[in-house]
Amino acid sequence: MKKSVLTRYRVMAYVTGVLLILLCLGMIGKYVLDMNGADDFTRVVSIAHGWLYVIYLVFAFDLGAKAKWPVKKQLWVLLAGTIPTAAFFVERRITPELQAKFTEAGGPAPVKA
Repeated sequence: MKKSVLTRYRVMAYVTGVLLILLCLGMIGKYVLDMNGADDFTRVVSIAHGWLYVIYLVFAFDLGAKAKWPVKKQLWVLLAGTIPTAAFFVERRITPELQAKFTEAGGPAPVKA
């Protein structure tokens, strides 16, 4: 498995997570705070999240298939993009596991930021 498979999953996990948080904030503004402009904001963010979530699903499924995950773990990762903040926690949990596989396979050691 190439490291780029993990990288593109990580990028989409963050993008999907941020958009879902923005969508939740927009819904609060629209329905709870009755803010002007929240309707347009939620419409734009919900469309963007919907399309980008599909891309997230493709990348997450590809990652799971190449990592040979069991179905339960695969579903857990796929559904993480539907629960606010879950994508961040799931990404942080599976990244070290997969980076360890890269190191075992003789690839370069992961860079710590």
